[in-house]
Amino acid sequence: MDKMFRVLSFWTAMITLMAVWGHLYPMAALFFIQTVIFLSLGYMKLSERTYMYIFGTYCFLSFTVILIYTFFVMPMGGQGA
Repeated sequence: MDKMFRVLSFWTAMITLMAVWGHLYPMAALFFIQTVIFLSLGYMKLSERTYMYIFGTYCFLSFTVILIYTFFVMPMGGQGA
C-alpha cells in the first residue's frame, strides 16, 4: 500500500505541473501540498490498515470539500454569466 501512495504522489505531481503550465497557481499549490503529503506517507512504512484509514479519510474530506464548494461558493451559471 505504501507504493500506491507513491503512485498517488506521482499523479498529483503531474497535475501540479499541468496547473503551473496553465497558470493556475492556487490549484498548483494545492496539488503540490498533496504531492508532498502522499510522498512522505509513501515512505513511512505504516500498516495496511493505517494506509486504508488515511486514504478513506482523504476521500471523505476531498469529496465533502468539493460538494461544499460547488454548492455554496461556485457562482451560478459559470464565469461568463
